[in-house]
Amino acid sequence: MSTTGVASAAVEVPLDPDTAFTVFTADIGTWWKRGTRYWNDAERGQELRFEPEVGGRLIEVHDLDSGEGFEIGRVLVWEPGRRLAFTWRQGEWAATETTDVEVRFEPVGTGTLVTVEHGGWERVGSASPDLAEGYGHGWAELLSFYVEETR
Repeated sequence: MSTTGVASAAVEVPLDPDTAFTVFTADIGTWWKRGTRYWNDAERGQELRFEPEVGGRLIEVHDLDSGEGFEIGRVLVWEPGRRLAFTWRQGEWAATETTDVEVRFEPVGTGTLVTVEHGGWERVGSASPDLAEGYGHGWAELLSFYVEETR
């Protein structure tokens, strides 16, 4: 069974869009908290890292020195201060099963609205109809960690 829903979550942060993008990408290893359920290998996972370019990897780093670990996805769009898109894969999924994550950074008032949309569930054979909803809740919690990092 598959689903075609889109997981989404949004937060407003007290930063300009360029800084909000930098904190989201360069500081993901800080705000993506260890000890939470958002790891493929919680015991070996040390931090997450983006390679900052189109085609770069999003990695769950298991070795801080080498930077190697589990490749979660590949950067599809890298537009600092505006937009980030990358593929997403879970460790228990088949290697060919990926979904898509898009993060938008839009100026609002004195801050930035950061919106995450996660779709492509129809490409995951094991996806249940409520998976997108569950990921939406997960992204909301992850963005709350990100907000803490921006204060």
